[in-house]
Amino acid sequence: MGHGRATLQQLLGIELPIVQAPMAGVQGSALAVAVSEAGGLGSLPAAMLGPDALRDELLALRRGTARPFNVNFFCHPQPASDPAREARWRQALAPCYAELGLDPQAQPAAPARVPFGTAALEVLEALRPPVVSFHFGLPEPALLARVRSWGARVLSSATTVDEARWLEARGVDAIIAQGLEAGGHRGMFLTADLATQLGTMALVPQVARAVQVPVIAAGGIGCREAVAAALALGAAGVQVGTAYLLCPEATTSAVHRAALAGEAARVTALTNLYTGRPARGIVNGLMRRLGPLHPDAPAFPLAAAAIAPLRARAESLGSGEYSPLWAGQDTSGCRAVPAGRLTRELAGLAA
Repeated sequence: MGHGRATLQQLLGIELPIVQAPMAGVQGSALAVAVSEAGGLGSLPAAMLGPDALRDELLALRRGTARPFNVNFFCHPQPASDPAREARWRQALAPCYAELGLDPQAQPAAPARVPFGTAALEVLEALRPPVVSFHFGLPEPALLARVRSWGARVLSSATTVDEARWLEARGVDAIIAQGLEAGGHRGMFLTADLATQLGTMALVPQVARAVQVPVIAAGGIGCREAVAAALALGAAGVQVGTAYLLCPEATTSAVHRAALAGEAARVTALTNLYTGRPARGIVNGLMRRLGPLHPDAPAFPLAAAAIAPLRARAESLGSGEYSPLWAGQDTSGCRAVPAGRLTRELAGLAA
């Protein structure tokens, strides 16, 4: 690893260099507990949790494991409302509403994705999680200083060398180098240009050379051979998400599980249709119809509101054509086995 940096296991107090990716919408505390108990770092996605739900999940984590775990938050800017863009977006979706027999004028509430702020921080200060991670950069320095005040380790995602250097300059303890292959939202925050995005195997060694802190490789890692390859390229550990989606501890929906287990999972694309920010998912009906990237999709996370009724109606009919079927480019590691067993196998250990 060079540079005399600590191992990821020393830094985070874990046994195996495996971090379970926080995946909002498809997991709660149960998956995180299972991974932490197996010796990895389980993660709780908190971007869609209000303070009460966050407290309940943290208490469940504390009951479920005495080992370290991670709590993950988004740091996106709150977008300004853009009624003209919203109207164009609803117009683009109008034929879909008509086909599913829905009222295009209905104004449903979508699950809110809220950036990290004082309400979440107060819950964290009471329960002191050992690791806190961020996506889309970092919170403002005063909030970050309070997270550090109880000794929490801080992680954040970088998709470019520039982002990695930016994070290191602000004192993060380890950097998640998220390659283009990764499922779900790009962690990009210094640029919106998708041309800057590199594959994991190109990104990881460049980030590892550019920073002194441990680097966690993410994207396309779903088997022990891929873990070994990432470590050989200078990563101190790996973050794995997609491979856990079929585990019994995940809350992945029936339509999402079916897509992951079928031929459709071979083709993924970056799309902004479901949230307004590029995220990788299995190509489905809405992405084929509108194209995966649409200029009228409202800014993150506002695009989700108009999609919510389409998704709910389609899923009630057993269809995932309007659902964000987040997945990375390699779904071959997805197996319906207990998450603890998968964690140990990824680390090259017998289950």
